[in-house]
Amino acid sequence: MAVQSPKKKWIMNAFAMFTPGHLSPGQWRHPEDRAGDYSDLDYWTDLAKILEAGKFHGLFLADHLGIYDVYKGPGNSVPALESGAQFPLGDPFLLISAMAAATKSLSFAVTASTTYENPAAKAFGFDEQIPHDQRYERAEEYLEVVYKILEGSWKEDSRIMDAALGRYSASDRVRAIEHSGKYFKIKATHQLHPSVQRTPFILQAGASSAGKNFASKHSEAMFLPGLEPHKVRKEADDIRGYAADETISARLAAHGRPKSSLKLLAGVLVIVDETDEKAQAKYQSYLQYADLEGTAALFGGWTDHDLSKYGEDEDFKFTGSGAIQSMVNTWSATIPGGFEDMIKYLWPELRKRGLFWDDYEKVGGSMRESYLGDEQGPKLREGHPGLAYKWVD
Repeated sequence: MAVQSPKKKWIMNAFAMFTPGHLSPGQWRHPEDRAGDYSDLDYWTDLAKILEAGKFHGLFLADHLGIYDVYKGPGNSVPALESGAQFPLGDPFLLISAMAAATKSLSFAVTASTTYENPAAKAFGFDEQIPHDQRYERAEEYLEVVYKILEGSWKEDSRIMDAALGRYSASDRVRAIEHSGKYFKIKATHQLHPSVQRTPFILQAGASSAGKNFASKHSEAMFLPGLEPHKVRKEADDIRGYAADETISARLAAHGRPKSSLKLLAGVLVIVDETDEKAQAKYQSYLQYADLEGTAALFGGWTDHDLSKYGEDEDFKFTGSGAIQSMVNTWSATIPGGFEDMIKYLWPELRKRGLFWDDYEKVGGSMRESYLGDEQGPKLREGHPGLAYKWVD
């Protein structure tokens, strides 16, 4: 009798944004929604506590650097401003310290662009977008600098805190790193001693050919946008090496990395309740607060296409980049009480099917330990390019 291998546990990652209107413009008007008070720190620390009590792996905070002004534009910010469609927007890094102080095991991830984010080129002094593949070329060098600083500036055991000798750090174990490249030039010592992970856990959200190549070399988890199972399956098969064309799996091997070194996180919208009827009623109640002008503003910002130029009966088929195409064709949303509902109604069923853990594998563990679940500790895994810059004798 064949022995069944244990089912892989799912990684459950919450998705939010430091703004009143994340992916569902208008929901801030819902009487149970707290995102309208996005600047209230208690809202965020309460959310972090809810997620940790529910054993979510982590919380990802999206970001962008500008205002969506393509719809009814160019340069028209009225729809985004009036609907609260991802504007106003705060720096998500400001929230992490407070939420981390309120929790022990919940992980946090933040968007950090290596150039800027569409459509914010002009905010950074550019007259037009840097070409797509050139942005990944720049990102490649950016990460090289990051690895040099985080892995190579401080040696292990460099913070000695020797009170008898009066030495806080061992000066012979700390050094400046140098880099002179096409996009960056630096000579500096990392200002902090190494964290538990040294290099943070790296997530990637680009599904283009250049994005997949970048992910295969650097990423430890990859976001797959899209709510249609057959599309997610196709993308996952490609990444895992079941497709006929060149895959991320093959690229992983070319970089000396095993398949297991890259986790896949598929974006889904969950509206759940005690019964199907109650869940459908909840969905209909959310639709009452949908702001179509704000939704069109998001679409314009993501795609650079102005929906106001198309008639209601005009055939419209968007053909954009892989990631944007999926976002456009499969809308997702942050909804009032959604995370609590998942914990209450969905988690028990997933656990019954052996798909979700009962608790964190290590209380206070690192994000790398939590997401990879391979019991190999908090540092970068063998085969990762960042290790090439580690300071060793």
